[in-house]
Amino acid sequence: MSSTLEKLTAEAMKLSPRQRADLADLLWVSAGALAEVDAAWEAEIQRRIADLEAGRTEAIPAERVLAELRAMIKGNEKR
Repeated sequence: MSSTLEKLTAEAMKLSPRQRADLADLLWVSAGALAEVDAAWEAEIQRRIADLEAGRTEAIPAERVLAELRAMIKGNEKR
């Protein structure tokens, strides 16, 4: 690691967790990574839509999913 990077890292670690998260976000965006992530999500969304339309995936109503999750959580509370 270069001395400049080491100094920046040391200074960044002095920031609050929130400030470090904000800095990380700024660096992430400046590196162009956000566009890659957006493109990956768009491709995933399109793949899921195609799977639904082709009948390869079963849609589950949100009410059913939430009811199952509540039952799971309630079951774990008893342990």
